[in-house]
Amino acid sequence: MSRPPNYEFQEWWNKQREHNHQFFTNETTNPTNELLTVQITNPLPDRTADKDRSRSARQLSWVCLLRFQQLANSLASIASASLLLLRTANRRIFSPDSSSDYSASRLYRVIKFFLFLVILLLCVELLAFFKGWHFSPPSVAEAEAAVELVYAKWLEIRADFLAPPLQSLANVCIVLFLVQSVDRVVLILGCFWIKFRKLKPMAAMEYPAGRVEGENVEDYPMVLVQIPMCNEREVYQQSIAAVCIMDWPKERMLVQVLDDSDDVDVQLLIKAEVQKWQHRGVHILYRHRLIRTGYKAGNLKSAMNCDYVKNYEFVAIFDADFQPAPDFLKKTIPHFKGNDDIALVQTRWAFVNKDENLLTRLQNINLSFHFEVEQQVNGVFINFFGFNGTAGVWRIKALEDCGGWLERTTVEDMDIAVRAHLSGWKFVYLNDVKCLCELPESYEAYKKQQHRWHSGPMQLFRLCFFDILCSKVSMAKKANLIFLFFLLRKLILPFYSFTLFCIILPLTMFLPEAQLPAWVVCYVPGIMSVLNILPAPRSFPFVVPYLLFENTMSVTKFNAMISGLFRFGSSYEWIVTKKSGRSSEADLVAFEKESDTLMEAASLLRSSSDSGLEELSKLEATKKTLKTKRNHLYRKELALAFVLLTASVRSLLSAQGIHFYFLLFQGISFLVVGLDLIGEQVS
Repeated sequence: MSRPPNYEFQEWWNKQREHNHQFFTNETTNPTNELLTVQITNPLPDRTADKDRSRSARQLSWVCLLRFQQLANSLASIASASLLLLRTANRRIFSPDSSSDYSASRLYRVIKFFLFLVILLLCVELLAFFKGWHFSPPSVAEAEAAVELVYAKWLEIRADFLAPPLQSLANVCIVLFLVQSVDRVVLILGCFWIKFRKLKPMAAMEYPAGRVEGENVEDYPMVLVQIPMCNEREVYQQSIAAVCIMDWPKERMLVQVLDDSDDVDVQLLIKAEVQKWQHRGVHILYRHRLIRTGYKAGNLKSAMNCDYVKNYEFVAIFDADFQPAPDFLKKTIPHFKGNDDIALVQTRWAFVNKDENLLTRLQNINLSFHFEVEQQVNGVFINFFGFNGTAGVWRIKALEDCGGWLERTTVEDMDIAVRAHLSGWKFVYLNDVKCLCELPESYEAYKKQQHRWHSGPMQLFRLCFFDILCSKVSMAKKANLIFLFFLLRKLILPFYSFTLFCIILPLTMFLPEAQLPAWVVCYVPGIMSVLNILPAPRSFPFVVPYLLFENTMSVTKFNAMISGLFRFGSSYEWIVTKKSGRSSEADLVAFEKESDTLMEAASLLRSSSDSGLEELSKLEATKKTLKTKRNHLYRKELALAFVLLTASVRSLLSAQGIHFYFLLFQGISFLVVGLDLIGEQVS
C-alpha cells in the first residue's frame, strides 16, 4: 500500500506533539485546552497538492530556461566582442600606419615562426610533464610506447645537435654584454672623476649680462641662428620667440627660419610669426624650399649657400621644439675665443615634459645618462662626441673645411661631427648650459625617432669606414671611432640586447642543456640599470620598468640597425617626430613679457599684425578639431610578448625562479608596449 503524500509531515507532527504534550494534551478542568488538541489523520490523496507540485516543477523549468537563455546571450555577446576585437586588432596591425618596411615585415615573419615553434615545444613539454618524463627521462632503448620513443629521440637531438650551437651563441652574447658593461662602468668612473676634480671647459672671456651702456658691439662676433622645421604646427612659436629675445646685439645676429613644411596652412602661420618679429625690429628671415630634398641636411645646406652667410663667423642651430635661454650665445661663443681649433660647442638638453607620463620618465633616464656621462666624458678627455643636431654652435669655417652638410644619411649631425673630427677639429661640451626641449609623449613617435637614431649610424659607418682608416688622425682616435663609437655603442648594444634576452633566453627554457646563468639574466642587468639611473636620481623608483622597457625597445633598435647596415628602404626615411607643444602657452606668455624691453628699445608697437592674429586664431581653431585619439597595435612586440610568456610557463615547469620572473615581467612589458598602453595615445 502506497504512503500518502503527507506521510513524512504527519510523522514529524506526531513526534512534536508527543514531545510537547504539556502544551497539546492537558486533562485538567480547563475546557479550552481541548481546542488546542489537533488530530491529524491520513486523509485521502488531495489533488490540489498534486497541482501545486506540478506548478512548482513547471516554474522551475521556466527559471532554468530563462537562465540558459541569459547564459546563451552572454556567450553570444562575448563571442561578438571577441570577434570585433580580433577584427579591430587585425585592421590596426596590418594597416599602412603600423606596417613598416620590408625589413620589419621580414623580422615579424621570423618572430611569428619563433612563436609557433615555442608553442609547439611547450605542448611537447606539457605532455612530458604530465607523463612524468621530466623526473625520469625515457631512453630510446627502454621506450615502450611510440610517443615515449619520439620524446626520447627528441631529447637526444636536443642534447647533441641543438643545445651546443645555442650555448655557443649565448656565450658570444655574454662576452659582448660584459664588454659593453665594462664600457659603461668606465664612463661612470670618468664622470665621477670629472665631478671629483671639478673639471669643466673654461672660456677665455665672458660677456656681461644684459645691455651695457657704451659697449662696443664690434666685440660681438656675427652669429647666424638657424631654426629648421617641417610642419611644426604645435611648437614653431616658442622656438622663434625664444631665439628672437636672446641677449645679443640685434645688428650682430640674423635668424633664419628654414621652413620645409608641405602644409600651406602651417607655412602661413610660420610666415605670420616671422613678420610679427620683423615688425619688432628683429633681423629674421623666412625661407621655404620648393624642392625639398635631403630632409634636414638639404635644408641646412640650402641655407648655408646664401651669399650673406660669408659675413658671419658662427652658426647656432635649434630644432623647432627647442627654447634657448636668453644668455645662450653669451655662454657658448666665449669658448671659441682664443681656441681656433674649436669647431663645435654643444650644450645639454633639458626637458619640459619629463614627468608627463611613464614613457617620458624612461626617456629622461636614457638621455640624462647620454649627456651627463657619455657626452661630458668624451668632451673632457678626447674632445670628440656626436653632435646632437641642435642646441649647438658651429664655427662656419669648420663646416666648410669638412665639406658642409651632406644628404647621404638621416643622421647628418653625426656625419658632419665625424668628418670634422677626422679633419682635426675639436669639440667642447657644456654640461651646465641647458636648452629646453620636448620629449616624444607617444610610443609611436618615440619608436620612429629611435628607428632613425639607430639606422642612421649604421648607414654612416658603411660610408665612412674607409675614410676613417685613411685619415691622418692617430690610431687611438681611429680605434675609438670604429670600435667604441660605432661598433660597441651603435651595433653591438642592440644586437646582444635583442638576441640574448628575446631569443636565446626563451630558447634555453625549451633546450635546458644550454643555460644562461642567473647573473646574466638578473644581477648584471640590474647593476647596469642602477648605474644608468645615477645621473637622474629622482628616477630610482623606475629602475625595474626602465630595465624591462630597454629590453622591449631592443626589437625596434635591432630592426633599425639591420635596415641601416644592409640598406633597406626604411633606413633612408625621415619622419618628423610628433610634438605636443605642452610648454607653448606658458612660455609664450613669458616670451611676450621679455620682449617688452626689445620693443621699447626699437620704439615699435607691441601688438602683433592683424594677419598674425588671424593665423593664430586659426591655429587655435585647428587644435580643437583634432581627431579622436586611439591606440595602435604593434605586432612584433605582441608576438614577442607571447613568446616570452610561453617560455615563462615552461620555466615554471622546471621551477627556475629568477628565469620565470624575468620572462613573466618581460613578457608583460612587451604586451603593454604592443597594446600601446605606455605614453600618450596618438591622434
